Amino acid sequence: MARQTSTETDIKNVMTPLIQALIRSGKIIYLILFAIIGFLIYQLVTVKKDSSSVEYDTNLIQEQIKNVGKLVVTEGHFSQVMTYKDQNKYLGDLISFDKKALVVINADVTVSFDLSKVQYDIDAPNKTLTITSIPKEEIKISPDIKYYNVDQSTFNEFTGDDYNKINKIAKENLAKKIEKSSLKSNAKNRLISELSKILVVTNSMGWKLQYNGEVVNSDKEFTQKIKG
Repeated sequence: MARQTSTETDIKNVMTPLIQALIRSGKIIYLILFAIIGFLIYQLVTVKKDSSSVEYDTNLIQEQIKNVGKLVVTEGHFSQVMTYKDQNKYLGDLISFDKKALVVINADVTVSFDLSKVQYDIDAPNKTLTITSIPKEEIKISPDIKYYNVDQSTFNEFTGDDYNKINKIAKENLAKKIEKSSLKSNAKNRLISELSKILVVTNSMGWKLQYNGEVVNSDKEFTQKIKG
C-alpha cells in the first residue's frame, strides 16, 4: 500500500503543474487529452500493483499450506490380558480335548493425519481460501503378543489359525479401548493446531478462510467444525 500511495503522489506532482500551465494558455483540448492520458496511466499503475499484490498473496498462502502438509502423528500404548480357550468334542461331547493359554498383549498405537492430502481451492479475486477436504485419521496398531500357561493336547494343539484368531480378537479389543481413550481427541487437537497456522496467515493478509461452506473466524470455530 505504501508504494501505491507514493506512485499516486508522483503522478500528482507531475500532472498538476502541466494542467495549470494548459489552463493559463487556454488550450482546453490539450487539457482534456492530457487528463485522459493521465487517467489511463493511473489505471495502468494501480491495476498492475493490485494484480501483483493478489499474486503475491496467493503464492504466500500456497507456501503456507505446503509447510503444514506433513504427517501429524500421535502415539499411545495399550495393554490387555485375555484367556483363550478352545475345545474339540467327540462322541456326542463325551470326549473333549481342550487347549487354553493366558495371552498378554502390549500394543503401540499411532493415530496420524497426512496433511499433504488436504484439498483446497483459492479464489484470488475474492481473497478466499476454501478447505474442501481434510483427510481422515489413519490408525495403526502394532501388538506384541506373548503366551503363558499354554495347555494343549495331542488331539487339539495350537495352530496358525488359533494365533490368527487371537491376533484378530486382540486388535478388535484394542480398537474399542482406543475409541474410549483420549488418543484420537489428542490427535485431532494436533491436527487443528497445524491447520490453524493457515488461519493466522489468511487473517493477517485480509483473506477469508472457509470450511464446510462457512467462514472460519477463530481457532474455536475451526475446532468446532472439525470435531463436529
